[in-house]
Amino acid sequence: MMTTVTYRIPNISCKHCVHAIKMEVGELPGVQAVDADVDSRTATITFDAPASEVQIKALLAEINYPPAS
Repeated sequence: MMTTVTYRIPNISCKHCVHAIKMEVGELPGVQAVDADVDSRTATITFDAPASEVQIKALLAEINYPPAS
């Protein structure tokens, strides 16, 4: 079953940030779509198994864009 989540990511400050998030998260197996926005500082990710929220959050933290809790 496809899942879509939106995270608030305070570290998004420019188009490079958006590109980095799209590239890195987009490479996770199971991730179907990644959209990040500078103005709202959010990332919306659509995924299916084998990807999981735990995996996505861990990757975002690893690339220095941890979601706000």
